[in-house]
Amino acid sequence: MADFDFGGPIVWTPDAASASATHLGRFLAAHRLGTFAELLDRSAADPAWFTDAVLRYLDIRFAAPYSQVLDLARGPAWPRWCVDGMLNIVTSCLDKHLDGPTAAQPALLYESEEGATRSLSYAELGFQVSQAANGLRALGLGRGDVVGLFLPMTPEIVVALLAVAKIGAVSLPLFSGFGAGAVAARLADAGARLLFTADAMPRRGRTVFVKLVADEAASRVPSLQHMIVVRRTGDPVAMQPGRDHWWHEWIERQPANAATEATAAEDTLMIIYTSGTTGRPKGAVHTHCGFPVKAAQDMAFGTDVQPGQRVFWLTDMGWMMGPWLAFGSLLLGATMLLFDGAPDYPGPDRLWGMVERHRLSVLGLSPTLVRALAPLGEAPVRRHDLSSLRLFGSTGEPWNPEPWRWLFEVPGESRRPIINYSGGTEISGGILMGNLLLPLKPCAFSAPCPGIAADVFDEAGRPVRGRVGELVIKAPWIGMTRGFWKDPARYESTYWGRWPGVWVHGDWAAIDGDGMWYILGRSDDTIKVGGKRLGPAEVESILVEQPEVVEAAAVSVPDAMKGSVVVCFCVLRPDASPIPTLEQAMRQRVVEELGKPLAPKTFVFVPDLPKTRNAKVMRRVIRAAYLGEDLGDISSLVNPESLEAIFLAGKER
Repeated sequence: MADFDFGGPIVWTPDAASASATHLGRFLAAHRLGTFAELLDRSAADPAWFTDAVLRYLDIRFAAPYSQVLDLARGPAWPRWCVDGMLNIVTSCLDKHLDGPTAAQPALLYESEEGATRSLSYAELGFQVSQAANGLRALGLGRGDVVGLFLPMTPEIVVALLAVAKIGAVSLPLFSGFGAGAVAARLADAGARLLFTADAMPRRGRTVFVKLVADEAASRVPSLQHMIVVRRTGDPVAMQPGRDHWWHEWIERQPANAATEATAAEDTLMIIYTSGTTGRPKGAVHTHCGFPVKAAQDMAFGTDVQPGQRVFWLTDMGWMMGPWLAFGSLLLGATMLLFDGAPDYPGPDRLWGMVERHRLSVLGLSPTLVRALAPLGEAPVRRHDLSSLRLFGSTGEPWNPEPWRWLFEVPGESRRPIINYSGGTEISGGILMGNLLLPLKPCAFSAPCPGIAADVFDEAGRPVRGRVGELVIKAPWIGMTRGFWKDPARYESTYWGRWPGVWVHGDWAAIDGDGMWYILGRSDDTIKVGGKRLGPAEVESILVEQPEVVEAAAVSVPDAMKGSVVVCFCVLRPDASPIPTLEQAMRQRVVEELGKPLAPKTFVFVPDLPKTRNAKVMRRVIRAAYLGEDLGDISSLVNPESLEAIFLAGKER
């Protein structure tokens, strides 16, 4: 890869006086560590020590203690954590809060697209989780059974998530916008016995009939025996006698006391499917002592969510950040906000109004969303009181400098840090993350997460600095997936097959001279022209600096003369036109920044770019559509219609 020059000046410095009050400050003091760098080094070198310390700091309650934190007898790809420990994570999420003042505190706030709001205290959430657990048991569900969650982001989805865990069953969160084929494939692969769903849900004023999708999916899943339906909109739906049960009739009539199943710390808690470039989706397996602990650790040490504070991440339960929000906030005694709608509907200030209405402390969003909000100007932001907001979290895509600066300077008032966060479903959270003890640069990550032995390798497997390389992890961590469901060989080949004992994540990354980290896109999205390789974010960041450009995606395609060339797909502002002078200006920008050999050959102007619900731009799908190749798994796309313009452009090339 080329030499890396993506950094900028430090724009935010932590307040040293308040550092001791942060989660990280207290953790450092408790373990007599002077600096964050000392913590990072010790946690990477001794994951067993660090994990034990985190479990104690988070007050994770074990019914029987573990005899050993970490057993590596099967190698780093297959560690055993909390050996002999008995743990049901619901005890730490709910039960430990119910005998003290936290019981009366809101555990969950909710706002619907229509503007309705609800609130559940920890006590009320515990009450409803017990009812749901009893409802599941009454249908014959129990330990080890798989239960699908195909619901909008209403309170019932958190109740269901915890109830499934409480009875020792396995939850399977599904993106609420999936079609029947995607739902059926995941339910069938996991052998699900029950599905939670809803009658319908509104999206931008239109009705999406969720139950119809669920019914079609269920017809393809022989193992599915029951469906519990939440009445979200009141639209009439067909109910199959003996299989279908209304939530308000079946769950709400159950007793409010339910025993918590005794589960081993490494019993499976959840399967989250992620889409692959080819083949069927991958089911990442997570345990009671894995995913929730890593989620709460990152929420504490990265975004510093304190007990009683309110945190919101714009996500869906079918993506990693949904369970991350639920488990993390509850383990920390905080309050989560769920939102069942679009962040710019019915008006461009919807998101900022939610910050004011719910007095949010932490707001998590994606760079893609910020790129859409920034052109709307400052007025939607200025209408609202954001004084409760301490910081932003961001995940989903690499940043471009201009939208990062807009978020930091306008809603952030140049004083609220942006805690950049990157990892994945198989990580249970982050590999890299900012925090409140380290300074920030635009688009950067201040450091790896504590407990993650991250590095950047060149093609020969050697650490590199100041150059782009492969993001790797050199030791196991408690949140790592316990493999792919029914497919251990695929898991090993995906992450552990390149260098012995090293997790290769599939991202291009770089570390600058100040020790700041950067993610530059998926390594399978690599652009290679004339023997030079670079990440797509390097091209895209230049393009979106052009005033007319809202979003951009850069891919490489085969070329008879050069081997490959760069093709850029751009979304323009509504008042802009794709005229030749605009293409010339954009091409010249890239030439000036990256050199003439990397000048884009073609610009394709499209209405939208294909994205997942958590706002990741699917570059490999863009490339395949443009070339007329197999698209692979596209079930996670929220806007498959965006591919039509790309197909047409490919046919005309």
